[in-house]
Amino acid sequence: MRLRKKKSDPTSSFTDYIFSPCESQDRTSKIMKNWKLLLVPLLLFLSLLFLRTPSPNFRAGPAIESSLSSICNRNSYPPQWQLRSDQLTVLISGFSESRLHLLQNITRSYSSFPCVHSVFILWGNYSTPPTVLQTLNLESLGAPIYVLKNPSSSLNHRFLPRDFISTRAVLVCDDDVEIQDSASLTFALRLWSQHGGKRIVGFFARSHGFDLETRAWMYTVFPDRYSIILTKLMIVGTEFLYLYTCHSPKGVKEFVDNARNCEDIAMNFVVADRTRAGPVLVEGNPRDWGDTRNSEGGLVVDAALSSLEDHRKRRGGCITEFHKLWGRMPLRYSYGVVGNRVHEQGLCEKLGVLVPCDRDANLNTSSNQRT
Repeated sequence: MRLRKKKSDPTSSFTDYIFSPCESQDRTSKIMKNWKLLLVPLLLFLSLLFLRTPSPNFRAGPAIESSLSSICNRNSYPPQWQLRSDQLTVLISGFSESRLHLLQNITRSYSSFPCVHSVFILWGNYSTPPTVLQTLNLESLGAPIYVLKNPSSSLNHRFLPRDFISTRAVLVCDDDVEIQDSASLTFALRLWSQHGGKRIVGFFARSHGFDLETRAWMYTVFPDRYSIILTKLMIVGTEFLYLYTCHSPKGVKEFVDNARNCEDIAMNFVVADRTRAGPVLVEGNPRDWGDTRNSEGGLVVDAALSSLEDHRKRRGGCITEFHKLWGRMPLRYSYGVVGNRVHEQGLCEKLGVLVPCDRDANLNTSSNQRT
């Protein structure tokens, strides 16, 4: 078949080509059929592209595979070199409806941070009516915000690897902790990157210790060292989501489900076991609405796991169990807090008070030393 072009329009497009009168109609129908065969895969590709790139105004998050075999298929996720290292994905675990007002404010704040690529609310309470989540006022100030229902209420689901994550690091956080400024989070992300993405970086630290009397591990706080970063605010490499879900020792995730606790301790085990290094604590002032030391927390504090009786004892039991399941103690101690500002080391007397020389005297600060 030959095509001839209309001579009347030298700039005519492909649609201006016409068939010669000598060509039969069956040849024409065959050509049109071939074009239809080409259009089908093209339309399919465009539809898949549209589905994989959610609109910033789209609130229902991407679907999650229900089969563990597909979740643990490494080819289901983009390679590390394709992921962004200058931003992070925020994964906020939500369960209590009493915290929804906080959730709206917290997500809006995160969306305004330049270092945040996207914000996902991972909702794990299946008794919540769908209309409650659909009517949330999730106002974005930059990064898109999505609501994603977890496959179940399992705490392990906050560490599921997800194919829509396009950053090398994720911020795993609770729905009752609010970071005050973007500079602190940006600094924490840079610190994570400087350590090669192989350390957990966060703002809340705890420690493991051994009780000689009971001969059991305990969950505690030491003033000079730490070995656990809490998921109140935890920056961790995306690759560790896969390792936690698919390569934790047998029985770890089942124990977390039964205890309804300690998934953060288990993640610290996973990272320390792989890297042989402890976490990094960052100096900051995030607001913890769920801390039991809040005097006016109300239902926000009541919904916190840490408000339960024997919280530390139960967490110590988790460390003891994980030690058995791993067959060793991989947790490593770290020392010191990394700050994002350089402070003056020397002390000067100002208004009869010893203070760092680059600060003004504050007579109301009880820690200042009088001469």
